[in-house]
Amino acid sequence: MELIRGGTYVVGDNINTDIISPPRYMELSIEEASIHSMEAIDENFAKNFKQGTILVAGNNLGSGSSRETSPLTLKYLGTKAIVAVSFARIFYRNCINLGIPTIICPQAKEIKAGDEIGIDFEEGVLINLSQKTSYSCSRLPEHIQKMLDAGGLIEYLKLDSPTSSKFQ
Repeated sequence: MELIRGGTYVVGDNINTDIISPPRYMELSIEEASIHSMEAIDENFAKNFKQGTILVAGNNLGSGSSRETSPLTLKYLGTKAIVAVSFARIFYRNCINLGIPTIICPQAKEIKAGDEIGIDFEEGVLINLSQKTSYSCSRLPEHIQKMLDAGGLIEYLKLDSPTSSKFQ
């Protein structure tokens, strides 16, 4: 996995799955529901969130429901990666399974909205290009990096499927 670089959108602590993807819109398609993402904290989130942005959060990102609609909504909106001080375990894994690079960085709260950052997942380093600082963060194991490179768990499993080209 190469270095991921992008601008940031910053949210606070305890952003749960109901905030990320409000349950009253669950019957809609991800495309339709994404319009309402994070509207409880920013009614213009979906409108202002740019493709390729890195979402940065404080503690306990993604607590609540285990449904995949929350990370799916973020993926649909173009989230390039997610950085947080800490994640709810199931949300973290859902992001990885859907192909969203996700990293734990204890200093994530030092990142400001709009900062340009770069993340080296292999080395476990986050570089804040705007503030000219760098932080140690979690490293992604090789098998997780391969899964992310493939586009998520389903695409990764297709690589080892008996119907994939390497078995024919």
